[in-house]
Amino acid sequence: MRPSHPGLSGRDNRKFPGSRVRLGTALVALLVAIVTVTGCSSATTTAPLQETVTISHKFGETKVPKDPARVVTVGWNDQDFVLSLGVVPIVTRAWFDSYNNYPWVQEATGGKGVATMGGDGIDYEAVAAAKPDAIFAVYETVDQPTYDRLSQIAPTVIQSAEYPDEETPWHVQLLLTGKALGKEAEAQALLDEVNAKIDAAKAANPAFAGKVLVEDFGPENGGHYLIGKGDPRRALFDALGFDAQEHTGDLSEERLALMDRDLLFVNGATKEQMTASPVFARLNVVQSDRALYTTFDSNLSGALSYSGPKALLYALDQLVPQLSNAVNGKPVADLSNA
Repeated sequence: MRPSHPGLSGRDNRKFPGSRVRLGTALVALLVAIVTVTGCSSATTTAPLQETVTISHKFGETKVPKDPARVVTVGWNDQDFVLSLGVVPIVTRAWFDSYNNYPWVQEATGGKGVATMGGDGIDYEAVAAAKPDAIFAVYETVDQPTYDRLSQIAPTVIQSAEYPDEETPWHVQLLLTGKALGKEAEAQALLDEVNAKIDAAKAANPAFAGKVLVEDFGPENGGHYLIGKGDPRRALFDALGFDAQEHTGDLSEERLALMDRDLLFVNGATKEQMTASPVFARLNVVQSDRALYTTFDSNLSGALSYSGPKALLYALDQLVPQLSNAVNGKPVADLSNA
């Protein structure tokens, strides 16, 4: 468990000394060099220009080498989108400790997982040491100095100005990643697959539409953080037709009544942990068994947080039957290990 991402993450000159050379000697050397280059020019060939893909973003444009072989991801969830398109990053941003154990990650990496850089911030030294062809930082709050620093290492893909920082919809991020990797057809196929499954779930559960589902993220230590509409961590609930609560961000124990809506999804704690609070236990949504719980150690929690296409397919299988039960007054299964 390492979900240290409750909300938006804020964030040479070298001298070449040499011995003094007399002017005449320097001129002779220069003439020799010119003659040598001229004599050899007919034998040299110009290397072909590398083909690139142009990505527009909030600071302008980035030209990414087509089919980059060495990719680094520094956004919180960018690795999940890159992996879904068949590219294993050289190094990635660390978030959930169990990431490499998720079934869709195991499948994408042949069980090897991905290497991660340490610390909560961007480790520029680790990024540079990986010698990437391209850097992905879509799900991260990137300011101009951060972008400039990353771009000095390699072409860097970030989000457009169309969405608030760290709120690029999963399908937009998927298509953007696919374009940057030269895998647009594969990205579109994955998008169609996920959308087909979402559409089937909505058709089978029309009662989802308009119901207010509250997501409480990371309350295992007694705090509460409500995820709002548009946040990638509740993208699946939005796509299934659920509405979100008005309040977002931290919520004190005294205001837990704001969570008492149609459904409640607790991401990061068990029912036993949550109901230890008398205030929480008295909520109608809890007493009527319309609350679902999962822990940060579960595959489900990781799937919802990373929200790549393969992760969403996994989460749909786990969630839809239990959401249907909650809406229709049927017993809800324990999802702490889903």
